[in-house]
Amino acid sequence: MEKIRLEIVALSHSVAQSHNYAVVLGEQFGARRLPIVIGAFEAQAIAVAMERMAPNRPLTHDLFKNSLEKFEIDLKEIVINNLVEGVFYSLLICERHGETIEIDSRTSDAIAMAVRFQCPIYTSEDILEKAGVEIEDGAEGEEGDKKKPSKKRSRQKPASAKTTTAKPDKLSSYSIKDLKSMLDEMLANENYEKAAEIRDELERREKEG
Repeated sequence: MEKIRLEIVALSHSVAQSHNYAVVLGEQFGARRLPIVIGAFEAQAIAVAMERMAPNRPLTHDLFKNSLEKFEIDLKEIVINNLVEGVFYSLLICERHGETIEIDSRTSDAIAMAVRFQCPIYTSEDILEKAGVEIEDGAEGEEGDKKKPSKKRSRQKPASAKTTTAKPDKLSSYSIKDLKSMLDEMLANENYEKAAEIRDELERREKEG
């Protein structure tokens, strides 16, 4: 199988399924996008790792990562290797003492692990042909993570590369000290969605000055 490398370009609420999220993977050197519907827990697990948050206690995917490392198993890459009736299948390609080990995985869990190990994500041309969407000409914004799939072929329209959208109109009344205190509280309570909003507001203020 000729492998095509993918990158995470968006993570947002799924328009088609309101209680779920969509992670959108894009070709590293191409215009095609692969939208995958995932659950809220898996979206949170991906977002926490992408935002480099530090939960008080390990999440499930952190526990699995720690276990692999204790047994000297390195996750080298993940491969989205099959698509059956709209369900994506993936493999964790691991290595231990020179031996390659393949572990079957849900694609959402595989992506969450890839973010933690900072390893590449691959798929095949066949899967991109079946489920990929093309970016319309002129649809690209100022940044790559704001690209939108074609309306003709896509059911999901990711709004941004973050799981949540910051609401500076509600958080702007707080001081930086209060925001940092709130961030610590949200992390302690494992409210990562609110923590992401607060972190976005802090980053916005740092950029402004």
